[in-house]
Amino acid sequence: MSDENKNESPSADLLIQLEENEESLQNLRFQKSMQQLEDLSQIKKVKKKIARIKTIMHENTLNNVTKTNN
Repeated sequence: MSDENKNESPSADLLIQLEENEESLQNLRFQKSMQQLEDLSQIKKVKKKIARIKTIMHENTLNNVTKTNN
């Protein structure tokens, strides 16, 4: 999903994506602790995905607040 589509996603979809990515991050960290993770950059990529989703969710809430104030 491109960044343009993410900005238009309903908040329910974003919450689902956030939960999936947080679960994936937890699994990657567990694999790392068990020394089964070969590509350590996966952790960094998932953390960035989580940050992007949280940013989009925050922007959406700010847009909703400004729309209700006007």
